[in-house]
Amino acid sequence: MQTWSSVDVPRLPGTPRPLRLHDTSTGQIRPTAPGATARMYVCGITPYDATHLGHAATYLAFDLVNRIWRDNGHEVHYVQNVTDIDDPLLERAERDSDDWVVLAMRETALFREDMEALRVLPPRQFVSVVAAIPEIVEVAAKLLANGSAYRVDDAEYPDVYFDHAASGRFGYESRYDEETMAKFFAERGGDPDRVGKRHPLDALLWRVEREGEPSWESELGAGRPGWHIECSAISVNRLGFGFDLQGGGSDLRFPHHEYSAAHAEAVAGEHPFARHYVHAGMIGLDGEKMSKSRGNLVFVSRLRADGVDTSAIRLALFAGHYREDRPWTDALLVEAQERLARWREAVALPAGPDATETLARLRDHLSDDLDTPKALAAIDAWADAALRRDGSDATAPGLIRIAVDALLGIV
Repeated sequence: MQTWSSVDVPRLPGTPRPLRLHDTSTGQIRPTAPGATARMYVCGITPYDATHLGHAATYLAFDLVNRIWRDNGHEVHYVQNVTDIDDPLLERAERDSDDWVVLAMRETALFREDMEALRVLPPRQFVSVVAAIPEIVEVAAKLLANGSAYRVDDAEYPDVYFDHAASGRFGYESRYDEETMAKFFAERGGDPDRVGKRHPLDALLWRVEREGEPSWESELGAGRPGWHIECSAISVNRLGFGFDLQGGGSDLRFPHHEYSAAHAEAVAGEHPFARHYVHAGMIGLDGEKMSKSRGNLVFVSRLRADGVDTSAIRLALFAGHYREDRPWTDALLVEAQERLARWREAVALPAGPDATETLARLRDHLSDDLDTPKALAAIDAWADAALRRDGSDATAPGLIRIAVDALLGIV
């Protein structure tokens, strides 16, 4: 699948800082330790509606990871999927009397436009689930063959399910107790009451063909994949087992990331699936999580159409810490626009205060679990001093300009 165009990332002088990130599976902020190539998988969209600010906040957080690793001299092998076959997509297409393929293509194209406008560095591989169905079938068949999966006892619809206990480590990624897992499984696409399952938490791997639904011929029979297995197959086949980071929104902590890890580990007989599990907080509007089901969305494309500078959108979302659930307000955007104007005015000056220490603080804060509020405050302090004409270093404005571009993606 076609990705979007990239932007040049300036090289910075001075000493970069190794990145430390919160790992959901341990509950601790730990160093990331990639090799020459840092390997990152971030779960992509289900393209049945436009990119909203909740999506933007997630992909901007991992854009920072990408940029910090690059500052540290790593190549970054970044993979992202597109869930272009799933129940929500089919339901939306039926509701709107739309073709599900056309709907997926249209919304994926808009997502690419939004990511490019936001200056998000693109993945090296942007993978359609539909295109990856043969490799998904291969993984599901291996799970069935080694006893980690089974068919439900249903003569009409013998779907394939994963035995959630098969890896022997189920629950380690999310660290939720069974009661919490059961709650989220039911709320987030699971089917705990499906007749014929061995356990309510067993997850669908392959849904056999139903009349009126799209399906693909396979060794498992005609059908289509369940949700979680797609990311198990797509990530490991491109990044290898034990890659550096699996990321997404906090709503993916369970069930999606738990099952993705369990599926892959049950096939490989190895642990862990990923070395860091990193989750971004939710963006809210009017006191509720921004989501398609609630209809309380602020779309990136709408803001762009209204002439909002995408650097201001980045700044507004960076004003809060990426792991925090936080609100979106008009006042937040106004504050970001004012901050952006101050920064641009400051870096346009012929001279300013020495910027070496500011760059060091910027790196320190971002490498400390992406502490963007402190990073923005460091640039604010330099810009305020520059606007007071407190410095005479002719190289300082240019250094701040490229630092903010390279590390925060803001121009």
